[in-house]
Amino acid sequence: MPYYLTWLSSLSIYCQRRVLAIFILGFSSGLPLMLVFGVLSFWLREAGVSRTDIGYFSWVALAYAIKWLWSPLADHLQIPFLHHKLGRRRSWLVLSQFLVVAAILCMANMDPQQDLALMAIFAVILAFASATQDINVDAFRIESAPEQLQAALAAAYLTGYRLAMILASAGTLWLAAVFSKDSNYDLSGWQFAYVVMALCMLPGIITTLLSKEPDSELKQHLSIEGNIFTRFLHWLKQAVLAPFIDFFSRYKWLALMMLALIACYRLTDIVMGVMANAFYVDMGYSKEEVASISKLYGVVMTLIGAGLGGVLINKLGTMRILFLGALLSALTNLLFAALSQIGYDITWLTLIISADNLSAGIATSAFIAYLSSLVNRAFTATQYAMFSSLMLLLPKFVGGFSGAWVEQVGYNQFFIITALLGAPALILIILLAKYGKQNHNTAI
Repeated sequence: MPYYLTWLSSLSIYCQRRVLAIFILGFSSGLPLMLVFGVLSFWLREAGVSRTDIGYFSWVALAYAIKWLWSPLADHLQIPFLHHKLGRRRSWLVLSQFLVVAAILCMANMDPQQDLALMAIFAVILAFASATQDINVDAFRIESAPEQLQAALAAAYLTGYRLAMILASAGTLWLAAVFSKDSNYDLSGWQFAYVVMALCMLPGIITTLLSKEPDSELKQHLSIEGNIFTRFLHWLKQAVLAPFIDFFSRYKWLALMMLALIACYRLTDIVMGVMANAFYVDMGYSKEEVASISKLYGVVMTLIGAGLGGVLINKLGTMRILFLGALLSALTNLLFAALSQIGYDITWLTLIISADNLSAGIATSAFIAYLSSLVNRAFTATQYAMFSSLMLLLPKFVGGFSGAWVEQVGYNQFFIITALLGAPALILIILLAKYGKQNHNTAI
C-alpha cells in the first residue's frame, strides 16, 4: 500500500461514532475553562482590575488542580434517580453539565466593577462544576474504547476541547465587542456573550443523553456490614487509597519521576496564559482583532495540531511526541517576548496565535495519551483525576503570581522566564525514556 494511503487509513479512525462522541464531550469540557481563566482576564482588565488582582483571580482555576479530592465519588457514589436512568458516568456528566450552565448564567449577571467578590464566588462554583465534568468525561473516554483507540480518542477529545476554548475566548470576545454600545468597555456586551456561552453547553448535554453508558470494571457498590465508622474506613481504603497504592505498586520508583513530569509538563504555557489576554489589552489590541485571529488561525492550527499529534503518536510513540510538544510550547513563549519588544503588530500576533495553538495541540494530544496509558481501569476516574489535577496544581499556583511578576520585570522578561520553565519537563522525559524502556507505557 502506498505510504500516503497508510496515512489516510490512519485518519479514518476519527470517523468512528465513539470518537465523534468524545469530540463533542471534549468541546463541553473545554468551554468553561476559558470563562474562568483566559477570557475572564480580558473582561477584568477592561473593567479596570489590576494585573496583580487578575493574577490572584486565576487561583479560581485551582479547582481543576484539586479535583482528585472528590474524584472517588464519581467512581463509587450513585446519584439518586439519575444513576438508575442513565448509569454511573452519564448521571454524573448530566449533573455537572447543568451546574456549569447555571454558574455561567450567574456570572453573566455580575458586574466586576461592583461585584468582584460575588463574581469570584460564581467563578469558583463554575470551576468546581467544570472540574467535576472533566473527571467524568475522562473516565467516560477511557472506559469507552480499548487501548488501541485511546490515542484517537485523546486527539478527538483535545480537538473538541481546543475548539471550545477558542469559541469561549474568540467567540466571547467577538460577541462582547459586537453587542457593546461603547467601543471601549461596556458591561452589557460581556453579559450577553456569557449567556451565549451557557447555551453552547447544550451539544454536550445532548451527547451525554444519547450516548451509551460505557462498560466499567468498577464494582457497582461497596456493601459491607458494620457501623458507619467501619463502612467509612472501608470506603476510604477501597475508593481513595487503593488507586494510589495501585499506581505505585505498578511503577515502583518510576512513579515518582512520572508524577514529577506530570506536575511540570504544562508549567510553561499555563503560567504564561494567565497574562496573555491582559498582555493583548495592554498592547492595544481590540477584542475584535484578538477574536478574529483566534477564530481563523487558532481553529485551523488547533485542528492541525491535535490531528497531527494523534497520528504522530501512533506512528512514532507517545514519548517522542511528548518531548516535541514540550519543546514547542517553550519556544512559542519566546515569540510573545519578541512581540512585547516589537509592539502592536497584527502579523506577529497572527504568527504567535497560530504557533501557540499548533504546539498546544501536539503537546496536549501526547500528554492526554500518556496520562491515559498510566490509568488502571479499575480506578479510572480517581487515577486520571489524580494525574490531571497534579498537572494543574503547580502551574495554577505559580500562575497566580504572574501579574505581580509582570508589574516587577515587565512582559519581555516574564515571557522569557516562562519559556525556561519548560526545561524540567524536557529533562524528565529524557530520563523516563531511558529508565522506562522495560515498560511499554514509557518507552520511546
